Formats: sequence, C-alpha cells, structure tokens
Amino acid sequence: KMGNAESNAYRNHLSRFLPEEQSDIDGVFDTLSGSSGSAGAKNGKATKKTVTLAALQARQSAHMREPLPEQMTVRLYNGMKSIDLAGKSSGLSEQIAKEQFVIFMSNLLKGNADEKITIIMRMISKTEGPVKGKQIQEFTEDLVTSVVHVLSYRKELKGWRLENTRDSASGVKALASQLLSELKLADGTKPVGPQLMETNFDQGVIEDWVYRVPQISIFLSVVIRQGLHVLHSLPDQTKDILNLVPACKGIKGRGLVSLFDIPSIIYINSHLPAELQHKWQLLFSSRLHGESFSQLCGHIVNKGPCIVILKDLDGYIFGGFASHSWEVKPQFQGDNRCFLFSVFPSLAVYTYTGYNDHYMYLNHGQQTMPNGLGMGGQHGYFGLWIDSNYGKGHSKAKPRCTTYNSPQLSAKEDFILDAMEVWAVGDLPESAGTKGKKSILDVDPEAQALLEMAGKSRQSEGLREPVEEEEDDD
Repeated sequence: KMGNAESNAYRNHLSRFLPEEQSDIDGVFDTLSGSSGSAGAKNGKATKKTVTLAALQARQSAHMREPLPEQMTVRLYNGMKSIDLAGKSSGLSEQIAKEQFVIFMSNLLKGNADEKITIIMRMISKTEGPVKGKQIQEFTEDLVTSVVHVLSYRKELKGWRLENTRDSASGVKALASQLLSELKLADGTKPVGPQLMETNFDQGVIEDWVYRVPQISIFLSVVIRQGLHVLHSLPDQTKDILNLVPACKGIKGRGLVSLFDIPSIIYINSHLPAELQHKWQLLFSSRLHGESFSQLCGHIVNKGPCIVILKDLDGYIFGGFASHSWEVKPQFQGDNRCFLFSVFPSLAVYTYTGYNDHYMYLNHGQQTMPNGLGMGGQHGYFGLWIDSNYGKGHSKAKPRCTTYNSPQLSAKEDFILDAMEVWAVGDLPESAGTKGKKSILDVDPEAQALLEMAGKSRQSEGLREPVEEEEDDD
C-alpha cells in the first residue's frame, strides 16, 4: 500500500521525461548501482538496486580524470539523499533508491524553483534550517568550479582552452561573489562583504534567489548532464546551455593567454544580445599586433559588435561591449545595448542609465576633438578611455559614470595600459573581409588616412584569415 503512493509520485516524475530520456536515466542508474551491486544481491531483490556515495565516487574516478570534483559529487549525493520517499525515513539510509535518483533528476532538470529548492538547500548544507552566506558562497564556488571542470573534461569549451585563458581560480571566486550579491533578505536589503558571510538565509530567500538568478539552475543542469553524463546529448538541451560558452576563433596556435578566464567569459557572454552569444573572434591583441593606436583602429573598424578588454599596470581588468561596428568619427555612436564591465578584482556588468547617449566613441588624427577610444561619460571624463597616445587611459566616475552607472574601473583614475584585446562577437559583417567595397571609411578622409598609416594591418589581414577561419574543435 505504501508502494502505490510512492510509485504515483515516482510515475509523475518519470512522465516528465521523454522515452529516450527515461532509458538514458535508467542506464546511468544501472551503471551506478551495478558498481554497488553487493547491497542489491544481499537483499535478494534485483529490483531494489541502490546507489551509494562510494559508487558515485567510483563512477567519477573510473574514467581516468574525474568529470566532477570530489566536493560536487558529495553535494549531488546529499541532494539525492534529501528526496523524501513517502512513508520511508530516508534520512537514515546511506543508499539512494531509484525513485530518489529519478525525482532528483526531474526536480533539478525539469522542476520549478520550488521543486529545486529543497535539494539545493541540502546541497548547500546537510543539516536542515537556514544557511549562512559563507556556506552559499562555498556551494556557488564549487558549482562554478565544476562547470569549468566538466566543460573542459567533456571538450565542450568550443575552442577555448584553459591554457589560453587566465587562471580560472580567481574567476571562480569573482563569479560566485557576483551571483551571491543578488541575495536579498525578506525585507529587500542585500547584505554585503563580511556581513553577507555571517548572515543566515532561510529557504524562502534562497528560493527567490534561485528564481531570479538563472545561472544557478543552468550551472546545476550542466553539472548533472555533463558531469553524470545523463541527458547530455538529447535534443531538449536548452538554448541557455548551448550558448553558455561562445565558440572561440583566432587564438589557436598563437601562444596567447587571453585576459579573460572561463567564468568571466560565461558571465559577460550571458549579458550580450542573444544573437551574438554563439561566437567570439579575436580581432586585436596588443601582445600580437603591437602597442599602437592606429594598429588597434585598423583591426577593429567595421567589424561589427565587439568586446574591448584591458588590463592596467595594477592588474585591474575591465572593458566594455560595443553594440555597433566601431567607426572613426568625431561623434558618439552605438546604442543602449552597450555596457561596461569589470573582470578583476570583481566581476560585474554596468548597463545604460538613460541619462545620455554617450555609448561609444572612436576618433583619430583630428585637431579639434579628443582622439582615442571611449565609452560612457563625456569628453575628458569617460567611464573608459584609451588615449590615441597609446598606453594611457582613464576611468572617471565621481561617484558613477553617467551613461552606465559604473564605478571607477581601473585601480587609479588615470592608468597606464598593460595589455588590451578586442573580440568581435557574433558573425562578422559581410563587408568586414571584403576589400574594394565602398565602406564608410572611403567617405571619411580622416579614416582613410588612418588606414594608410595602418597599411601593415591591411596586408596582414590576408595572412591572418586562415588562422581565424580554421575550425577550433578539439
């Protein structure tokens, strides 16, 4: 009689999965319970297969390097164990029953915030009741670490490689802190800093957070699908997982380490317009193309929407997203999709305020107007500015940049540039590769003169093409 109640809930959960998904879940469960088969054999009931923590861990290490870090395996196990089966005191058993396994998958992959929340609470802390900010931070860091690890392990980084990007350790902490900064107490306040770490958060607050911060569910989904290798190749792969990491072009074989790390790529990419999230292509790197403003302009003009990222001599890393092709002209350009961002020491995106339309600016070789690349604020007072006298810049915000509400992004208001990269996002515009077409540059004598000066870059375009077009698949 108990059996029926429990199997109804079980059947409801099972019915959320397509037949081929059900057989995929069965297969994974059988593999896991097979490695702990002795327990099933002792009871003499083949139907009552169970999974132990040891089996989960063994499954992880059986495949050479582990697809999931140890801490995450334990958290997933605690999550599975937290599923209450009607009429059974599940907390006492160290075994995970098939029903628990299926309901866990169903809640986390197909459930709403309400269904996910009990499991997530148990993954944060084994004990019931409110959890501290510090515990949520540790859980979130484990989650981000696992996403980077499992995407690398499964060769799903789409041309990015850990050795071509900044070390992810500081990026993991920065992304976890950024996600945590969205925690709101019931009265609407957001605790910060040391206070945040010591604050107690109850289930309702965490549920609200999981509901408002989509990355948590997306990351959990990646960890389960790619980490446990369940439902990883089936068509219901949601779009948000598909474009979690953009394809990377133009860095392969160039011995370059990008200023980006994997967590910041994931975070910044999620703020781009959806149609631009599938691909990033390196247009300019001061380490490859030299420290010259005319080289910079030659590589980025008329290449479609771009991300500019730079590092100052104090190690601060920050930049901006330009929603339109850069053009050399004495007017502001772009639209309200542009934003500024910080990558290090903290990770954040700053979007337009509606105060003015000073989104982006690029000028060169003019007597009357400032020459350089700028985003937000105003002349002499940009949220982000690189002077045409390459190597100097400023980030002024007293207290905030008018256009983007960003704080000072560099360590010092006036900074010295250490390195800079520009990435085209989405597909390059048709005109970008073709020479001889009439472009805005031909109409603007200033810009044309600039390209003559940057003559080198035009010829080297031909040499660079094969590198960029080459498929960066592992």
